[in-house]
Amino acid sequence: MELLMKIKFKSCVFMSLMLVFSACGRGSSQEGPQQERLAAPWQTEAVFPVPPAQTADTLSLLKSLDELAELERAGSWLQGMALTESGIRENAGDYSGAVAAAYKELALAYGRGLIQKEDIEQGLLNLLDMKSEEAVTAAANAILAFSREQWGAAAAGLERLFDQFEEPDGFGSWMILVCALEKNREDRRSVAAYKAIRARYAQFPEYWYRGARAFSGAVAAEYAENCVNSSPQGPFADECRTILASHMGLNTKDGSSIKTKKEIETIISQSINAGNPQLLDSLLPLISLPDNPYTVYAVGALRALTSVPVFRDYFAEQTSASRGRLAERLSYISRG
Repeated sequence: MELLMKIKFKSCVFMSLMLVFSACGRGSSQEGPQQERLAAPWQTEAVFPVPPAQTADTLSLLKSLDELAELERAGSWLQGMALTESGIRENAGDYSGAVAAAYKELALAYGRGLIQKEDIEQGLLNLLDMKSEEAVTAAANAILAFSREQWGAAAAGLERLFDQFEEPDGFGSWMILVCALEKNREDRRSVAAYKAIRARYAQFPEYWYRGARAFSGAVAAEYAENCVNSSPQGPFADECRTILASHMGLNTKDGSSIKTKKEIETIISQSINAGNPQLLDSLLPLISLPDNPYTVYAVGALRALTSVPVFRDYFAEQTSASRGRLAERLSYISRG
């Protein structure tokens, strides 16, 4: 908890992360960022990382990293934790790890819809434009390839930097596993390893998204639902709703109407608290779909509201204005 209290919250995620990126660089740039300067990760001169010397200061830093990791595994992620991790790693001389940790904060912000993909790439390009430590350049190259979904190039660079001393559920390991699964979804060892690290990434939308893409059946649906729940308006939610629709045998175009059980409960709760039945309008496309677990759940939850006159009147009005399956479902709801 002492470490947790030291975390400084930032009002502007993007600017804070750019400061972290700048801190990892060494020297200054004489030219603007140029994408053509990007080198393949295996063409950099960076050497494999080596464990830091076990001095008292280093041991204290490593203990701090262990504490942060445990907080993440316990689901206690807070904005700024990865920035704290980045600073600790830089102080310990782990420059590639510092870049990866800063990217983790960027990736979480992107997954929650707080920044754009272009912001991430520009931050990495800014690093490449500096006269930086070799490990910084190598990490920026590999992570930029990862961000661009160039899986072969990303895997080559990331494995060189992180595969030897990284924790099994560390962020470098997660990126390496993503590359493996995106290249081969039948890689059973990578599938098992990916599922085993879920505790540390419960609040990380892209973790769930990559799993939803890589897996199949009920497991893919579970990952897709968790992705939507972690960031309903984020950049990965639409594809995950499509995955849910496909899993339930619906047309993929019906994915845009899917709401998870958590979303249904949130919408109904907001409507009740505000005394405003119009807030339920966003559930109407869902209850007009063919039978599926989310529609059945929504219909049952909405029926419970008919004992309140303002909601009963709302359902009656919607029923008279609707046709087909939607009208039938609304009529059923109205009868309470």
